[in-house]
Parts: sequence; C-alpha cells; structure tokens
Amino acid sequence: MNEFLESSTNSKLLCKERLSPKTMNQLTDTRVMVFCGVMGAIAVVLSSVATIKIGDFLRIGFSSIPNQIVAFLFGPWIGMIFGGAMDIVKFMVHPDGQFNFLFTLVPMVSGLIYGFFLYKRPIKIWNIFLAELLVKIICNLGMNTFFIMLTTGNAFKAIMLPRILTNAGKLPCDVAIMLILLPIINKIIRPELESSRKPHGNVVCKPKKN
Repeated sequence: MNEFLESSTNSKLLCKERLSPKTMNQLTDTRVMVFCGVMGAIAVVLSSVATIKIGDFLRIGFSSIPNQIVAFLFGPWIGMIFGGAMDIVKFMVHPDGQFNFLFTLVPMVSGLIYGFFLYKRPIKIWNIFLAELLVKIICNLGMNTFFIMLTTGNAFKAIMLPRILTNAGKLPCDVAIMLILLPIINKIIRPELESSRKPHGNVVCKPKKN
C-alpha cells in the first residue's frame, strides 16, 4: 500500500515538473534556440509549398508539424510561444488579408495541447490520437470556426460541415505522420539537444522509452 502511494505521489510530482512553466528555461540553451529557428524556417517553407487552400475558409497543409515537434521536445509552454510566434512570422512572410491576433491564439492553444500530451510521455498511439483529436475539436473546429464567424459574419452552417469533413479526414493522416516522426526525433534529435544540457529548473525527469 505504501509503495502504491509513493508511486502515485512520484507520478504527480513528475507531471507537475513536466508541465511547469520553468521548462521555458530551456530557451536559454543556444542549441534549443537554434533548433527552434530551424523548425521555424521549415514551418514557413511548408506554409508556402505544402498548403492547399480550398475556398476562403479551408486550408489543408503540414506547416504545423514543426509546432508539434517543438512541443514534443520542449513542452507545452515553449510549444505555445513557438506556435504564436510562427503564426505572426508566417503572416509577415505571406500576408493573407488583415492580421487578427484572435487567430494567433489558435496555434498557441494547439502548442499547449500537444505539449501536454506528448512532452516526456511515451510515444503511444493513444497519446498522439488524443492530442490530434483535441486540437481539431478545440482549436480547428471550435476556436478557428468561431473567430471566422466573428470576423466575417458567415453563418455557422455554411462553414462548419466542410470543416468537420476536412478535419475528420486529416485526423488519421496526422496521427500516422506523428507515429512515424516522433520516434525518429526522440532517437536522433533529442539526445543531441540534451547531450550538453543540464536539467533546467525542477525538470529532472527523463523521457520514457517506447
């Protein structure tokens, strides 16, 4: 009984440290900053060459993959900062209409969700599936649709159905991409980033092996 209580307590402490804002101290590491810069450049390129625009309200692309990788490696808070910063940078590089900070909140919340489910957690299909599902429900179908209605005055029925179909179609594809990419990132990139870095703040937990 005591062992069970101790294990439960350690698990709670681990989760608290894993999700602590102190994980942002990783940004003081030059390697982390350089890697985030590289991911940012890739995100800009993907937004240019790997995005398909259908009508005024539908976009199918893969420019969010760097956001997911950053959240996976560095946690929800850095994922949130990176997502918001990249939304602004993408708009500056490829302006499309009038900038509205409301839409910047969408990738920021996405970064939080990805970091919560993926950072220092086992790379399991259910963790990835839940992260992708919640991002599509909360961010894509919820926040994004509401902000489009708020700023354009379009009716809910006119834009919701095609958005549901698009996100439902992308869900298995996005899960599959993450199942392929994250083990590679975890095996090759993470050790390189952590090789010369001491734990920051209270984050001393190591990623679990598959």
